[in-house]
Amino acid sequence: MEGQDEVSAREQHFHSQVRESTICFLLFAILYVVSYFIITRYKRKSDEQEDEDAIVNRISLFLSTFTLAVSAGAVLLLPFSIISNEILLSFPQNYYIQWLNGSLIHGLWNLASLFSNLCLFVLMPFAFFFLESEGFAGLKKILEDLDEQIYIITLEEEALQRRLNGLSSSVESNVMELEQELENVKTLKTKLERRKKASAWERNLVYPAVMVLLLIETSISVLLVACNILCLLVDETAMPKGTRGPGIGNASLSAFGFVGAALEIILIFYLMVSSVVGFYSLRFFGDFIPKKDDTTMTKIIGNCVSILVLSSALPVMSRTLGLHKLHLSNTSRDSETAKPSANGHQKAL
Repeated sequence: MEGQDEVSAREQHFHSQVRESTICFLLFAILYVVSYFIITRYKRKSDEQEDEDAIVNRISLFLSTFTLAVSAGAVLLLPFSIISNEILLSFPQNYYIQWLNGSLIHGLWNLASLFSNLCLFVLMPFAFFFLESEGFAGLKKILEDLDEQIYIITLEEEALQRRLNGLSSSVESNVMELEQELENVKTLKTKLERRKKASAWERNLVYPAVMVLLLIETSISVLLVACNILCLLVDETAMPKGTRGPGIGNASLSAFGFVGAALEIILIFYLMVSSVVGFYSLRFFGDFIPKKDDTTMTKIIGNCVSILVLSSALPVMSRTLGLHKLHLSNTSRDSETAKPSANGHQKAL
C-alpha cells in the first residue's frame, strides 16, 4: 500500500512538472511572438544584404526579441500573481483552476529571475558586440566590403560629372538644400495640421479624461506610498526584510478583495509606464526613442536592455513603495504549510 502511494505521488509530481513546463512554454511563446511583431515594426527596413550580414542581423534580432519577451514577462508576472491569489481564494475547489497554484507562480518567478540575468549579462552584451564586429572571426566584414566602397566612389564620380556638365553647380547645390529643408517643413506642417483637425470629442472629452485619470492614479500612488512610510515608521514588523508572506491562495493581499487587487494592478502598470516615460524624457536618452521602420539594431538592443532593467526593478520598487503586499521571496516556498489540493494529495506552496 505504501509502495502504491509512493508511485502515485511520483506520478502526480511528474504530471505537475510537465503541466508547469507546458504552461511556461506557452506563455513565453505568446510573449515572444508579440515581442517579435513589436520589434519588426520599429526595426529599420534594410536593403538586400549578403548572407553573412543577414545572419548577424537575424541573430541580434532573435536575441533582442527574447530579451523583450523576458521583460514583458517580468512586468506581467506581478499582476498575474496578484490576480491568481484572488482567484484561488474565490474558487479554491474549482477543478479548472487546479493548474494555478503556488508551485507554478514560484516557478515563473524563478524563470523570470534566471532569464533576466541571462539576458542582461550574457545575451545582450553578446548581441551588441556581435553586431558591432559584424559576425564571428573569419567572416567578411561590412567595413572591409570593397564592392560597397567601389559603388560609393562610382556614385561620387557620376555626381561630380553631372555638376561639371551643369550650368551652375552652386545654384544646383543650393536648390537641393532648399528642397530638403522644404520637405522637412512640410512634414512638420502635416503633423501640426493633423493635431489641429482633431475631433471635438477628442479635444473636449478624451484629453481631459486622460489627464484626470493620470491625476487620480498619481494621487492614489502618493497616498499609498505615504501610508506605507508611516507604517514603516510606526510598526517595525511592517519592514519588508524578514517578513514571510501568507503564500499564494492562503490570504487576500488587499482588504477590498478583487477591487483592491485590480487597483494594485493598475497602479503597478502606471508605475511601469511612468518609469519608461521618465527614462525616455531624460535629455541623454532622448535620441534613444525608437521610430517606426527607422530604428537600427544597435538602438533596438539598447532599448531592450533599458526595458529589461526597468521591468526587473518593478517588483522590488513597487513592493518598497507599498503598492502591493505580495511576498516576493522564494524562501517562503519552503516555509509555507502544506495543504491538500482538490486532488487529495499534499502540495507545498
